[in-house]
Formats: sequence, C-alpha cells, structure tokens
Amino acid sequence: MNAVQFGAGNIGRGFLGQLLFESGYRTTFIEANPALVGALNRRGEYPLRLASDTGIQDLTIGSVRAIDARDAEAVAAALAEADLAGTSVGVDVLPRVAPTLAAGLSARAARGGGPLNVLLCENQWHAAPLMRDLLLPHLAPPARDFLDTHIGLVETVIGRMVPVQTDAVRAEDPLLIVAEPYKELPVARAMLRGPAPPLVGLIAADDFDAYEARKLFLHNASHAALAYLGWLRGHEFIWQCAEDRDITSVCAAALSEASQALVAEYGFALDALRAFTDDLMRRFANKALGDTVARVAADPLRKLRPNDRLVGAANLCLKHGITPAALAQVIVAALAYDNPDDAKAMELQEKRRATGDAATLRDVAGVASDSQLASLIRQRL
Repeated sequence: MNAVQFGAGNIGRGFLGQLLFESGYRTTFIEANPALVGALNRRGEYPLRLASDTGIQDLTIGSVRAIDARDAEAVAAALAEADLAGTSVGVDVLPRVAPTLAAGLSARAARGGGPLNVLLCENQWHAAPLMRDLLLPHLAPPARDFLDTHIGLVETVIGRMVPVQTDAVRAEDPLLIVAEPYKELPVARAMLRGPAPPLVGLIAADDFDAYEARKLFLHNASHAALAYLGWLRGHEFIWQCAEDRDITSVCAAALSEASQALVAEYGFALDALRAFTDDLMRRFANKALGDTVARVAADPLRKLRPNDRLVGAANLCLKHGITPAALAQVIVAALAYDNPDDAKAMELQEKRRATGDAATLRDVAGVASDSQLASLIRQRL
C-alpha cells in the first residue's frame, strides 16, 4: 500500500508516519524543506522517540521517501498511485498545497483512478469545506466531478502532542522527532469515500462534531489555560504549570464549565468527560516531553477567535445557561500574553494599547461590550 503525506514536520513524522508504517504503508512525504527531503531519501527511515513519565521508547520508522513540494509532476505521479493521502502542513500553508494536490487529483482522474481519502490533519474545525474551496479553482470540470465522487476530504482530530524539537534533539539526529505515545486518530466517517482505510489508531466516528468539540473545548482549551496562566507565573514548561495548584484549580474549573456545556450540547456522559480530562491533565504533566509554555501559548490572536478554544467554549457555556467564570479568567490571561518573541502576542498588545481592551475583545474575539461574557471578563481584568 502507498501513502502520500503532505508535510514531514512534527505531526507528519511525529504521528502520521508512525501510524502509516505500523499499518504497512510505503510513505512518500511531500516536503518544502530540501534538506529534509534529501535526508529522508538518503536514509529511507527516521527515528521517533516516544517520551512519557513511564519511560522512553525509541522507534525506527521505515519505508519512507520524500519529494520536494515544488516538483509538481512527481507529486502528481505519487498521488495518482496512492491508496491513502494526508496533510499536516498548518492551515495557513494549505493555500500553497492546494495547487499541487489539485494537479495530483487531476492526474488521478485522467488515469481513471479509484477513490482516495485525504486525511486533513490540520487542527482546524471544518477543514474539509476549506480545503475544497482551495482546490476548486485549480480543477477543470472533469476533475471537479472526480473530486465530488471519488475524493474524500476527511476531517480528523489530532490528539498527539509533539513539542518543538530542541537543539539537543536536533544535534543528536536532525531527523529525530520526540513525541508523546498517544496514538488515537478519530476521523469523520461520513466524509470517507468507501470503507475506512486500514490504519492503526484510526477511529471512524459517526458523531464527529462531538469529537471535534471535545478536542477544542477540553484539550485545546485546557492546554491554552495552562500556558497563559503559566506565563503570568513565570513558568517555562507545561509540566510546571500542571504541577502549580494555583493554575490547576482554575484549569479544573474551566474544564468543568466546558464539560457541562458539552454534555448539554452533544449528550456526552459527564463521567466519561471527567475521565477524559483527568487523562489530559496526566499527559500535560509529562516532564519527559518537555513541551514549552511558549509553544502552547503561541499566536493568542488565533486562539482568542470567536469560535476557537477559549471564547468558543465560553459562548457554548452561555448558550446552555452555564456561567464561564473560570474561562473568562483564562481569556484575561490570554489577553495579557506578552511574549516578546511571539509576533502575534506583540500585535495583540499593540492593539490593546491603541484601542483598549473592549475594542480588542470586540475585534479579535467577537465579544460585544454589552454581553455577559464581556462583563465576566471586565470583572477579572
């Protein structure tokens, strides 16, 4: 079996590459970094280190090669023969991937190829319609029909945490990736073309919207809460935040608020969500992973958007009559994130200075000044 994976970065190599290898695929990475392309092709494998507080597991991920993302002809040829494809390039890079992916799908259509599922591993809610809109301008009418009938643009939930690789890791081996062991991959069953692909860890979910909401409003929200509150208390690593009781008490309250809202919206069992959040907090406390506050807190402008992890969770609470007091406290901490090495954080602080907090909340987070959420936030500023 052949797989084509756009992106050979942290998630591409640190998660999807493992699942594909363990499932028996020969994986072709499509990658924009020429040095990384060359290294993968010279070795045909790369090391993956799974780090947890219970120990370290070193794996070798084999049966891999790479193609430079600018080589559209080679990418198209690989896609024409693929049994499975995926992307993990970051949502901002998808517009640059779309023309190449479209060329490959067009070549597949011209050859009379069979159905192909493209797993969109982008940490983006409703990634499928976004990807489709990016592809359509690059497809002629026959290929557009092929897209609708043969190509599954499949949304996923990425739960594995892969930190920024340290200088020490890169010095040990430029191809080494360190990640946590978690390896479940929920996907939207309704978006698949044909049966679910044979892939270790894949969970074809009928209630996929609920999985997405759980990831965003519990996993992403609590991760961000640790980071933003931790920054205010001078912590460098997420595990330090997860051991700080002043932080975890707020985080636990925010998780409780969001969990109640998810129960009301999607019918989750509260006990199941408590087990999920308990496991999250255990994973966040993983010292061996070495995940940093700066990585998790990065780009507060995006993380404060109306439908994202913090304001989105708070709005869902309000929809169901739940007061998001702790979530409001976390939003205040996110507003205060002033890491000088984070361009988006600096942009946020400049906007606050120029326009004030009320206008910033309105423009960035969609929080109207006369809303209940604005009142809760003002009380904590």
